[in-house]
Amino acid sequence: MYAERYTRKRFLLASWLFVLSAISYLDRTNISIAGLQISSEYGLKNERLGWIFSAFLIGYAGFQVPAGWLASRFGPRLVISLGVVWWGVATGLTTLIPPGIPQAVLLLIAIRFALGAGEAVIYPAANQFVARWVPEQERGFINGLIFAGVGAGSGLTPPLLAWFILHHGWRSAFWFSAVIGVVAGGVWWWLARDTPEEDPTVSPAELQTIRQGIVGVAATEGSGPAAIAWRAILTRRDLPALCIAYFGYGYIAWIFFSWFFLYMAQVRGFNLKSSALISMLPFLSMTIGCLGGGALSDRLTRSYGLRVGRCGLASVAYFFTAVFLLLGSRVQSPQLAGVILAGGAGALYVSQSSFWSVSADIAGLSSGVFSSMVNMAGQVGGAVTASLTPWVAQRFGWTTSFAIAATLAAIGAVLWMTVHPERPLSAGSERLKGRSSYTPGRRRRTA
Repeated sequence: MYAERYTRKRFLLASWLFVLSAISYLDRTNISIAGLQISSEYGLKNERLGWIFSAFLIGYAGFQVPAGWLASRFGPRLVISLGVVWWGVATGLTTLIPPGIPQAVLLLIAIRFALGAGEAVIYPAANQFVARWVPEQERGFINGLIFAGVGAGSGLTPPLLAWFILHHGWRSAFWFSAVIGVVAGGVWWWLARDTPEEDPTVSPAELQTIRQGIVGVAATEGSGPAAIAWRAILTRRDLPALCIAYFGYGYIAWIFFSWFFLYMAQVRGFNLKSSALISMLPFLSMTIGCLGGGALSDRLTRSYGLRVGRCGLASVAYFFTAVFLLLGSRVQSPQLAGVILAGGAGALYVSQSSFWSVSADIAGLSSGVFSSMVNMAGQVGGAVTASLTPWVAQRFGWTTSFAIAATLAAIGAVLWMTVHPERPLSAGSERLKGRSSYTPGRRRRTA
């Protein structure tokens, strides 16, 4: 008699979300790498380039809650697939703006806004996937894997797109980004299903593992889309703390996404090739921080509970982010500055998994909407830094720009200690009953 086959489809889908996450950051940071060439072609100064960076983030932030609702209503399979096609179209349109026209800046702003609106779906929909597919005890690692794509995509962007730009011009880099995204979106549509129950390739053993580790599966199974707990979400006391902390997260992260390449080139004196290579460091550090932070979060959660595993880890990560930003912006050596600031980016991304894991821990099947509200605050922070950072740097110096970021990290470290993932929205949940499902030192018993 053959042994029952055990599948791991949830890890395959999470791995492909890693790929889509990387491509989404390839699409959103390509304009930073091509910034010098675009500025020269269209006659832009840094402040106007900052407006274009901010346009993406305004569109991204403004469509977070609609994206979360769409993911909850129509499922992550359809929403992500359509979103990726949207990215490809918007990225391709960027290349069609002719040089020398007076409306170039307005067109670039409009297209980047549309790109941001399309990319808004990726992480709320991914979090909806986590809530439906991933047991609580695996959410730290899975979220870390998904968001490691941020560092991987952003880390590969500088040398890869710099090669395209040097050999074929900046437009070729954008067409490459567009095509690879559409192909990856088609693969997601082919692989994914909205729930494990709908996927014929999921084994009964894997399905049982998923069901045992997710809140409310039995209550919602077969009942269609779950109702969104709007009142419970909007009255949640730690939601503002998460939003403010993630505002700081977005502010800091987008210094690296928008300005780090230009900072190393214009302020620290690197040429295009050298700046592209040194600009890889923060994003490689982000990848390591995401994966390591996610795995460590799950380990600490199993041993000490959700408060330590999610909140304590994120608070410590924010503290070290502030330290690295202050030190890196003050050292004289350009190479050492790049390494230390990369350490700050990695420390920041140790906390990334915690934000998205607590959204699923707290909101369950309403996590698409809950996480979209938190993510919206982060993108507002990114939009602010995209325009504010060059303004501050021009008037007060880059040291002040990094000091502002470090201050926000310190505030975030304090706010994380006010978050309570062990208290879910459904206070009467059979699984939690006012406590974390993890008892320190013990694992859940299964029948």
